[in-house]
Amino acid sequence: MAKSKAAKLHATNNDLGANVREVSVGVLNATLADTADLTNSVRMAHWTVRGPHFAGLHALFEGFYNDLGAVTDDIAERVIQLGGTPDGTTQIIGEKTRLDAYPADLRDGMDHVKALTKRYAALAKTVREGIDETDEAGDADTADLLTGYSRTLDKALWMLEAHLG
Repeated sequence: MAKSKAAKLHATNNDLGANVREVSVGVLNATLADTADLTNSVRMAHWTVRGPHFAGLHALFEGFYNDLGAVTDDIAERVIQLGGTPDGTTQIIGEKTRLDAYPADLRDGMDHVKALTKRYAALAKTVREGIDETDEAGDADTADLLTGYSRTLDKALWMLEAHLG
């Protein structure tokens, strides 16, 4: 995972050292941008899906973006706990996401499944890298948060791949 520029930290009584908190805030903000981008991709799929699998995929995608919304909040709140500022504006997300742009012209259900599969796999990979990076830095709580998120991503990836046969 590419090291991000050191984040400016606000005063906090959190006992983790500034170096540890800077590493974690950088990892978390990168993950936040990717997660917000993935959430918008899943919403786009939910809104535009068509085809014989419409009902099942429409409901599946809704569940996915609800799950992503909850973890987005957890990630942003952890950034604040560590003295950072979440990179949560639309402009920052668009600038910092590491995910490929989601094709706005997709309609077929299986095309959405394929596109989302690639994005879930890419984010799961960077989240696992973030687990290692924050754990090595000494922030077990952030590593734990990301570990739980990794399981959520892997489960969604499994569900998407099940549709592909």
